[in-house]
Amino acid sequence: MSALTNILNTYRQVAETQREKGTYFEDLTLCYLKAEPKYRDLYSDAWTYKDWAHRQGRTGQDSGIDLVAQTRGSGEFHAIQCKLYAEDYSLQKGDIDSFLSVSGKSIFAHRLVFSTCVHWSRHAEDAIQGQAIPVTRVDLYDLENSQIDWAQYQPNHTPVLKPKKTLREHQKTALRAVQHGLADADRGKLIMACGTGKTFTGLKIAEAMAGPGKMVLFLVPSLSLLSQSLTEWTQESETPLHSFAVCSDSDVGKQRKSREEDKVETLVHELRYPATTQADKLARAISQRQDALGMTVIFGTYHSIEVIHQAQKDHGLPPFDLIICDEAHRTTGATFESEDESAFVRVHDNDYLKGVKRVYMTATPRIYGDNAKASAEKDKVTLCSMDDEFLYGKELFVITFSEAVQRGLLVDYKVIVLAVEETHINRRLQSLLKDENNQLKVDDAAKIIGCWKALSKQGLFEQGDDGEAMRRAVAFCQVIEIQKGAKTHKVSSRQIADMFKAVVDAYQESEEFEQVARLNCEAKHVDGSMNATEKEAKLTWLKAVSPDNTCRILSNVRCLSEGVDVPALDAVLFLTPRNSQVDVVQSVGRVMRNAPGKKRGYVILPVVIPAGVEPHEALSDNKTYAVVWQVLQALRSHDDRFDAMVNK
Repeated sequence: MSALTNILNTYRQVAETQREKGTYFEDLTLCYLKAEPKYRDLYSDAWTYKDWAHRQGRTGQDSGIDLVAQTRGSGEFHAIQCKLYAEDYSLQKGDIDSFLSVSGKSIFAHRLVFSTCVHWSRHAEDAIQGQAIPVTRVDLYDLENSQIDWAQYQPNHTPVLKPKKTLREHQKTALRAVQHGLADADRGKLIMACGTGKTFTGLKIAEAMAGPGKMVLFLVPSLSLLSQSLTEWTQESETPLHSFAVCSDSDVGKQRKSREEDKVETLVHELRYPATTQADKLARAISQRQDALGMTVIFGTYHSIEVIHQAQKDHGLPPFDLIICDEAHRTTGATFESEDESAFVRVHDNDYLKGVKRVYMTATPRIYGDNAKASAEKDKVTLCSMDDEFLYGKELFVITFSEAVQRGLLVDYKVIVLAVEETHINRRLQSLLKDENNQLKVDDAAKIIGCWKALSKQGLFEQGDDGEAMRRAVAFCQVIEIQKGAKTHKVSSRQIADMFKAVVDAYQESEEFEQVARLNCEAKHVDGSMNATEKEAKLTWLKAVSPDNTCRILSNVRCLSEGVDVPALDAVLFLTPRNSQVDVVQSVGRVMRNAPGKKRGYVILPVVIPAGVEPHEALSDNKTYAVVWQVLQALRSHDDRFDAMVNK
């Protein structure tokens, strides 16, 4: 149990009334607003509603507003409500109706709801979307990941902050290389394997090459990564940061997409930080907060480039001293002669987006091959390929996966291919497969058993492994839900999660196993349609210490491929093919992250094949796993400068 959870449980136990419990949480939230770096800079002050009301000559009676904060520079007031509920409570629309009504007045420019519960009802979520005065959610996850050391928290005392990170040797080398390379160039590439601290290195490059009084633009492909980057930069920066979040109208107006796309959809109210879509408002706010002591940083999505362009073109926003493009492989692509350039491609154009220097950061450069380039020239298509030095500059620093492993920055990984015979599974799981209450196919059951055997490390002890069963895994499937009426069967993430334990339990009951092999499995499903807090709750469950002899598996389609940090992850399970080379590298990169006591990560491929066929032969001939196999071979080779080659 975390230190913050202990604090909140104490409030619940000792408070004699709901009002008293609420006051405790309001005091903690007030401390957070004044100490957490991103809010400490955003707000010049914060008060209880009663104190603020008296300062304004208003009545201080309880109105549904608990706290009020005032922004630095612009002097705007933000209304705040604090809700201390049980973690498993689902916040209802009625819980926030009064707050939304009373705070919907012109004196307030923004509103925040701090809550300790993971789930919000659909009606509550809908109520805060599209409000004329925007509303931001701040949840238990954000408080847990504060720079405040909650283990040392004492009410009415200055909070103790966690120590900041310092540059590791390879990051120092990267910083020097970028400084040297950009001394006489205006752009360049920083290639760093997943898990080697690319975002933190980017921060230190910004502090060294821009610094106090200067202005930096940090671009990412999604609001989810924007939120993570803003938090990390504000917490770890030695230079005071004046942070601004920018998103596009499409980011703000969108609903969660089709579940089957399984993309992480962080909506703007889940950013945990006020964001703007208005060029004039952005330029004005920056002019009000910019000073010689702090570094101004705009965190934006690539989709928001139009807003930033308008702020420069029409509202006097000056050129950036440095533009950092994160996940820069996303800025590649083809533009037909008759088309407008996409926002991802427009970042290269210094006439459109003005900046003195550009750094392109990625673990997986995307390069177009000769065939693709020839076709593009023939069809009058403009290609953005990361080997184009005119667009991306030279490689300033590279650390490959194999080098990172050699230097102890990442752990190596082992591929486990487990062949399982259908006839064997059919015999062992007859009753489960015949149950009309589930739509489990024998192929799915066989893959589950293959994964379970690999997670148990059955037979691996003789091959030099420590024999200790794995504790955490992420499974990649084909679709979220079973597609009724589909001509071909596709592996469903939700069904795999629902049936994993039942299949393993039934199989163990039908076989004689040594006690050491009786690994219990708990599985949950996550997808991009879930709100940010729900997804983080699933990841927290995966990260937590599991019961003895238990492995936790989090199943998804692709929403866990990017921007997920679970260092203690033991394995990734590919239950279905992956057609994106970048997705495979990002997924394998998840298990190569260092954690105390971790010796290696595992990539598990459960394969249902006929008896008598060698697994590697089946895989070589099996086109469904071709991309996974190609990428794994590339990563294992000595020349693992992983370039996602596009040759179409």
